[in-house]
Amino acid sequence: MRFGADEASKGRCGGDSATDSAANGVEWFTEQVSRALMPSEFSPLDSGRFHAEGAQLDLGSVQVSRFAYSPLRSRRTMRLIRAGDPEQYQLGVVLRGSAWFAQNGAEAGLRPGDMAIWDTSRPYESGSGLDGRDVEVGVLQIPKSLMPLPSQQVDRFLARRVPAGSGLPAVLTDFLLSLAANAPGARPGSMASLGHMAVELTAASLAQHLGGHREVPAEVRAHGLHRRVNTFIDQNLGDPDLSPRLIAERHHISLRTLYTLFEGEPEGVAASIRRRRLERCRADLSSPELRDRPVQAIAARWGFTSAAAFSRTFRAAYGISPLDHRQQALGDHGTPAGPESRADVGRRGSPE
Repeated sequence: MRFGADEASKGRCGGDSATDSAANGVEWFTEQVSRALMPSEFSPLDSGRFHAEGAQLDLGSVQVSRFAYSPLRSRRTMRLIRAGDPEQYQLGVVLRGSAWFAQNGAEAGLRPGDMAIWDTSRPYESGSGLDGRDVEVGVLQIPKSLMPLPSQQVDRFLARRVPAGSGLPAVLTDFLLSLAANAPGARPGSMASLGHMAVELTAASLAQHLGGHREVPAEVRAHGLHRRVNTFIDQNLGDPDLSPRLIAERHHISLRTLYTLFEGEPEGVAASIRRRRLERCRADLSSPELRDRPVQAIAARWGFTSAAAFSRTFRAAYGISPLDHRQQALGDHGTPAGPESRADVGRRGSPE
């Protein structure tokens, strides 16, 4: 979703006077921010000259938003929380101007480069541009379920200033700015990976800030590595060479370390790869748009190089052959009656 200066102008120009126009701009801004971030209330410091613009970039389950607006105050009450709660941690970085944010008994005053994190499930109050200048902020939206740090640790950071400067916070700020500028041109499959990287950088920055310059906790590093491995698997299922050894090599870890990452999972690395490939094949075989594509071509698309091995594996997983599954999913006429289809039907009774 993008909402830029042109749309902002449309939102501001509905009245017959400058005051009416600015009032419409506030309504537009409230609607856009409530939709993109969370329901909130806004009160401009100069109700007669308000203007705003912004944009949002989707990175899978994570989003990055950017807003520029006139000085204002805002708040989020329990009524607004009940009206809508995305259940996120949101990390705000001041890019231009100044702002303050209060939540959970703490208050952070922010200058360019400073950042603070807040919880969408708690009330807050904030203000920006108290010096009369416009403000620009970037906001990273992280579902709580994806935050590697325990909630008790994150609570210690709510509305606490993380100063600009060097170290991981500076790296995170640069990364978020680069995302906003360059990520829209990235391949669709890499967007979720970029989102995971942003989450890991955030967790590492907060953990380092909490413990001075101590090393990032091992559980945070392991959580981030596990997420990167899963993203890598999803993005490379069609590679017939995808294997635990290849994954370990690409992530510069040992096979033992890779297996350890999956110890708490219901299945190991190889089983996870096989299951995900089968799920993709099953979905393709059920798709009317792919009804004319041969079963073997679908299997090869998702990394199965042997038609016989694919048929055995599919039947073991779902209790039915790939061709029978396709015909059940699409109806009796779901499979074209070509030579390959007749050959497949002739093999239905075999262990393949």
